[in-house]
Amino acid sequence: MNRREVPIDPLSALYEPILRHERSPFVIAQLGQSLDGRIATPTGKSRDINGCSGLDHLHRLRALVDVVVVGVGTVLADDPQLTTRRVPGRSPVRAVIDRTGRSPRDSKWLQADGCHRIVFSENAVGWPEEVERIGTQDDPDLFEPTRLLAALTARGHHTILVEGGASTISRFIDAGLVDRLHVCLAPIILGSGRPGLDLRPIDELDDALRPRAHVYLLDDGNILYDCDLRSAARGGTHVGL
Repeated sequence: MNRREVPIDPLSALYEPILRHERSPFVIAQLGQSLDGRIATPTGKSRDINGCSGLDHLHRLRALVDVVVVGVGTVLADDPQLTTRRVPGRSPVRAVIDRTGRSPRDSKWLQADGCHRIVFSENAVGWPEEVERIGTQDDPDLFEPTRLLAALTARGHHTILVEGGASTISRFIDAGLVDRLHVCLAPIILGSGRPGLDLRPIDELDDALRPRAHVYLLDDGNILYDCDLRSAARGGTHVGL
């Protein structure tokens, strides 16, 4: 099945911007967090915050993009497969930003399952032969978000999902590279733990990002905000499901 023919009802309006975008690259970032803005407990536990609906949404996103990108912190915390398993569609290319090579070489994202795998790393030691490594110690600026995107688009990956973690997503937003931000809020309050975003500090509210947003109520009580970071807010739209 072609990735752009994935059945996506009843959330077609949510995914339409990804299917019909004209920008290249087109970058979507996704965060799953608690009502109080936490993506994990102080010990790093995060896997079940958003439940089944949140996971289904994340896998739909994966099925619609060319490549999914995470930082090595996400690999160390969650050991994700980064595949599409819960919905129809192909799994995307997997790319991990791992400057010093901290990812265990038996991590799930490195499994040979027919998907191309990319690691951005200065460390050349121990990667499986089929994994494409990008990076040298002579080019430290490669790990800046703009350069990372340029490397991916040069390889034909034009629709890019930045899935985590919080610091990686924050760096891409601060660089002005994210077109769409999906924030999935779970009806849970952690009270402590890791915050979802850590952007550059601002002094005035006028400097805050105020994207146009659509709001979707998912089946299990999660609320999904679809934020268009290329458009200023003119009042949100609520869509109940």
